[in-house]
Amino acid sequence: MKILVTGGAGFIGSNLIMALLQHNHQVVSIDNYYTGKTANLSPFKDNPNFKEYSYDITIPWKDNPEATNIWGTQNLIEFTLAQKSARLLFSSTSEVYGDPHEHPQKESYHGNVNPIGIRACYDEGKRAAETFCFDSKRQFGLNVAVIRIFNTYGINMLPDDGRVVSNFIVQALKGRELTVYGDGTQTRSLCYVDDLVRGIILMMNHPQHISGPINLGNPHEQTVQELAEQILNLTGSSSKIRYLPLPSDDPKKRKPDITLAQQYLDWEPTVPVTTGLTQTISYFKNALTKTTIT
Repeated sequence: MKILVTGGAGFIGSNLIMALLQHNHQVVSIDNYYTGKTANLSPFKDNPNFKEYSYDITIPWKDNPEATNIWGTQNLIEFTLAQKSARLLFSSTSEVYGDPHEHPQKESYHGNVNPIGIRACYDEGKRAAETFCFDSKRQFGLNVAVIRIFNTYGINMLPDDGRVVSNFIVQALKGRELTVYGDGTQTRSLCYVDDLVRGIILMMNHPQHISGPINLGNPHEQTVQELAEQILNLTGSSSKIRYLPLPSDDPKKRKPDITLAQQYLDWEPTVPVTTGLTQTISYFKNALTKTTIT
């Protein structure tokens, strides 16, 4: 197949491209390189099935803070409809559930999002983009699939991307205090990127072209405190843990119900968290020797 990956130079995008090329698909990556890195695509440069373009899918709305999720998605919807036989996979997020009152989170749960909070731009942007997708499906027959991605980690993460896994690993490797926000009892469910990519491909290739939305994530739940201690143990770091105030609207619990993914995709994560963290730590050790990030 011919597949366009937006944000291809990013963390998840580059891992997805690697898997697609291994299946001999023709892949085009487009990225504005705001956060994506050309180095993530360097292993594919000589692959005849791969092309790379620098482009901003939000044009002409690039100065709008919701541009990527809302206007970028709308642009891709229009592009997909123009191709007649194309299928669009939209990567949504567990953030659409906000600080959930339902636990674990099922796709039928409508969420608890503060529309004027500090996280609202991303949360509501993804929610609006989902609306665009399903309205276009109903009105124009858009062939669309929507996945909701829960916390994911692995190779090609940015050292300074703000994710809890990368924060803790980089802090531990640099001998700095690990910053835990709140008392550390809030929970996260961590999915290794290889498992996520496998789920994405299964959703793309579903023979009945189901639209979802479908949760993709690891139902193994652990506290942030436990994660910090696990990373300290795996890195051998003597760093201490520092507790800071919990940011506004930070989710207290995060755990996917993956019943639909199991039922329709025959998918569930298989990489143990310890294995995934060990591989991610190794990646960051190598990355930090090649960078001057402080």
